[in-house]
Amino acid sequence: MSVTTTTLAAPHGGRRAKDALARALVYLSAILAIVPLVWILVSIVAQGLPAILSASWWTQDLAGTTDRRAGGGALHAIIGTLEIGLVTAVVAVPIAVMGAIFLIEYARGTKWARIVSFMVDILSGVPSIVAALFIYTLMITLLGLGRSAIAASLALVLLMLPTVLRSTEEMLKLVPDSLREASYALGLPKWKTVVQVVIPTAFSGIATGVILGLARVMGETAPLLILVAYARNLYLSPSTSNMGTLPTMINSGRNVAETLPGYERVWGAALTLILLVMGLNLLARGIARASRLKDR
Repeated sequence: MSVTTTTLAAPHGGRRAKDALARALVYLSAILAIVPLVWILVSIVAQGLPAILSASWWTQDLAGTTDRRAGGGALHAIIGTLEIGLVTAVVAVPIAVMGAIFLIEYARGTKWARIVSFMVDILSGVPSIVAALFIYTLMITLLGLGRSAIAASLALVLLMLPTVLRSTEEMLKLVPDSLREASYALGLPKWKTVVQVVIPTAFSGIATGVILGLARVMGETAPLLILVAYARNLYLSPSTSNMGTLPTMINSGRNVAETLPGYERVWGAALTLILLVMGLNLLARGIARASRLKDR
């Protein structure tokens, strides 16, 4: 029995020139994307590293300090950022996960699913300042509740919700229908199938989406500027109208002269925020990698 082999000829002439041009454009685009990012990171690390290497940076706030006085740290801003992020996740994650379950498990292909998907798409394109103004109108103007960290968290919920819902939706789609059918065959109702089979199977992907959504909103500034006042000392209650965060700490010192101590603190706050967001992204990657190893 004879075996026929096919040899593919290398591109030549005009095809080779087009291939080289396309390759050059791809590499050029990659360089144009990477160079500004590296430049920004190097600048922030060089300017902010001396500040965050101080022990007081992680253990003290700015109470009693000014932009003309050295000392103090970013404890109030770090705690405030984490606290607002936690409140945001507590509100956004259950709504997003239940919304994704509704779209995939209960309303797939129906008119209601199309309506909800359309509204989520609109919400994903809403600018952060518009979300902040909506919460301001609802909570402060209409209800008279005043500015607070909770109000800022609710604005961030509107920004985090579509990200988590879409990622959860995609993870639920990846769960094989054979698992659902096997559960139904054993007599489990639909809600138990969702809780005991579907969600545990997609849990790692859902957790990754939640962390990435949280990392996406932690750097938002507009809702914080509008809905909560910046404080230089530590506040722990989310109902207070004053709370320090890393984005507003950066904003408060953006006009400080280079020769004043506050200038170094601004860069330190920027580097701290980058480290927090990078830590969340690494955690998401770790969860995804652990899930792949478990599947193997």
